[in-house]
Amino acid sequence: MCLAIREPSVREYGFELALCGALEDSERLLARQLGAHVHGRRIADIVAIDPGPEFDQRAAITDETIPPAAIDAPVGPGQARPLRDVLPDRRPDERHRIADRAVEIGFFESERRNGDRYVRQVARYPDAWFDRLLGIENKPDLGRPGDLQTQLRIDVSLGLFDEVILATASHVTGAHRNRLPEAVGIWRFDPDTGEREVLKEPTSLPTDEWGLELIEREAGQAAVRPVDPAAKARARRRLAERAYGKGWRTFTWPACARCDPDGAEPAATVPYCTYHDRIVNPVEDCGESCPGYESADPPAVDVEAVRDSRSPWVRDPAGRQRRQVGLDRFE
Repeated sequence: MCLAIREPSVREYGFELALCGALEDSERLLARQLGAHVHGRRIADIVAIDPGPEFDQRAAITDETIPPAAIDAPVGPGQARPLRDVLPDRRPDERHRIADRAVEIGFFESERRNGDRYVRQVARYPDAWFDRLLGIENKPDLGRPGDLQTQLRIDVSLGLFDEVILATASHVTGAHRNRLPEAVGIWRFDPDTGEREVLKEPTSLPTDEWGLELIEREAGQAAVRPVDPAAKARARRRLAERAYGKGWRTFTWPACARCDPDGAEPAATVPYCTYHDRIVNPVEDCGESCPGYESADPPAVDVEAVRDSRSPWVRDPAGRQRRQVGLDRFE
């Protein structure tokens, strides 16, 4: 299928939300703007997660991100251990902050014994809850690529993602393809219709092997750092955990009567503006300076309910509800 996409000046924010809306389904989790690095500073536009065989066990624990330090801590669902032994390399205030958060979301239980704090996991953390991670870099206008080539080379050489995709609204020429790493797949996406054309399939990356991460780049030189498989595995889990808790509808709703959350079909529940006839960035586009602004209360949208109904993510799972009842027992 060939998409008849005009060559507009596509706004990247609206393109990103429209693509998330088009990809959202009951088989895959989506999140936006997440750190996809180990030692560097790489932010991925969209992260898509394919659930693994232990997904249901993970979903039953909490609907929020579990702190990586709590997952890595040598404590399980069996006998409680002293907090100072669980997080020995952390300052006392950090230990309690991590434990407090883990208790709050229902991953730890906490108690006092002879003045010392003890913790244990409420449930075993299921390492196989996610399968493949897909990284999507959005560049709707390839006429203004920015640092696209470097960004994609970082993703491919580091190998945190199983696959890396470039999503664009532009016509993709041979010159464009030649500037991209060979492993990167290419999608052409129309944000107005939700139609997506696969121009090139991605090549699977070796996520269980050593990677090479670009740390800093200056004229004529670059600083890189090797990343061992264990560090990559921790970074992949951290990325997946953050994606699970965050999701992609992280925007605020504009206090304007022109906002229609359901007006941007096929992308459901986004800040669509009936005045501009497009998805807008509420932070940059909305307010009294907009000629179409009509003051009103922000739309009453239950974003968590929408996410629960349209994706594998589980809102307020039964396990978490059970622990919330007895939260006053914990420190």
